[in-house]
Amino acid sequence: MTTPQTTLDERFSQPGSDATSWEQARQVLADAQLTWITTVRADGRPHQTPLVAVWHDDALYFSTGTTEQKAVNLSHNPHVLLTVADRNWEEGLDVVVEGDAVQVTDEETLRSLAEAWTTKWDGSWNYEVRDGHFFHSGSDSPVAVYRVAPIKVLAFGKGTFTQTRHSF
Repeated sequence: MTTPQTTLDERFSQPGSDATSWEQARQVLADAQLTWITTVRADGRPHQTPLVAVWHDDALYFSTGTTEQKAVNLSHNPHVLLTVADRNWEEGLDVVVEGDAVQVTDEETLRSLAEAWTTKWDGSWNYEVRDGHFFHSGSDSPVAVYRVAPIKVLAFGKGTFTQTRHSF
């Protein structure tokens, strides 16, 4: 991944504040236990739901059942927002990733990602890999895996309020 162009939006930042570094924003994405995804339905209405994601090889990856609403939406429109935010107003950093979701079917990559899920959640999320999909143990229902390479990342600092844009 190339280093993004980072700019502080002074209109929405406290005077004298600094931009959030890409390293800080990326760490929030890597550490997140919960990520919200926003997709677009075929009729243009938004759809938002929480999921678990992993930061791996300079992108965010998520999985979903092939018949779930977000998978249906992605078959019509790949544009997504992935949001990591907490409920705290006085401190922290909220991060929004904008990009396109591209399905991953390469089994070597999927095996690496399955290991990343297992490691990140101490074995709570275990997937088998076959036929270009994830499968939950003992299930024959395929789970699609998607990669979102950031196009734009917004980081919203709280406490000392800042808005930083990372453009790729």
